[in-house]
Amino acid sequence: MSIYVGNLSYQATEDDVLTVFSEYGTVKRVQLPTDRETGRMRGFGFVEMSSDKEEDAAIEALDGAEWMGRDLKVNKARPRTPR
Repeated sequence: MSIYVGNLSYQATEDDVLTVFSEYGTVKRVQLPTDRETGRMRGFGFVEMSSDKEEDAAIEALDGAEWMGRDLKVNKARPRTPR
């Protein structure tokens, strides 16, 4: 399972997100999608952690928390729906 992280600052990097989430456990992967046209980050991302317990702890602590001037939206990622 992975975690959805919304309302990220456009200046945030994968290393920044990794640092924040690693306080709650082992981070396996951080993915920050970019816009195809501009190459700029899209303001959200996904984090995979090594266990559900660690993911739950990160969600509990970071949902609604202010980081880099923005209030984060953090929850379990839903499966992608086909267009």
